[in-house]
Amino acid sequence: MGGGWARRGSGVPLAQRVRGGAAPAPERPGAYCPGRHCWVSGAVDAEGVKRPGLLLEWRQVAGRWEGRVTYVARLRPLEANGGWAVVEEWLPAELLTPL
Repeated sequence: MGGGWARRGSGVPLAQRVRGGAAPAPERPGAYCPGRHCWVSGAVDAEGVKRPGLLLEWRQVAGRWEGRVTYVARLRPLEANGGWAVVEEWLPAELLTPL
């Protein structure tokens, strides 16, 4: 499951995938952005809700895929602003779903 979201054996790298019917972005320096929106299950605040996140990269560890994501979570609920903070962490692919 290379990249975590493609059908097994599709052979198309994540960087080259486009939505059906959409034309690929023109190739120009600095045009490529590896970030992808995703839903994060199992957020560090353990509130049991999916958080919107940004998938930054993939890696394979011990034969399993993990994604490095950033998202916001409520870490300090007693603070005046509700305690929201930005979290960046590696999570198993099964906790990430496309938006």
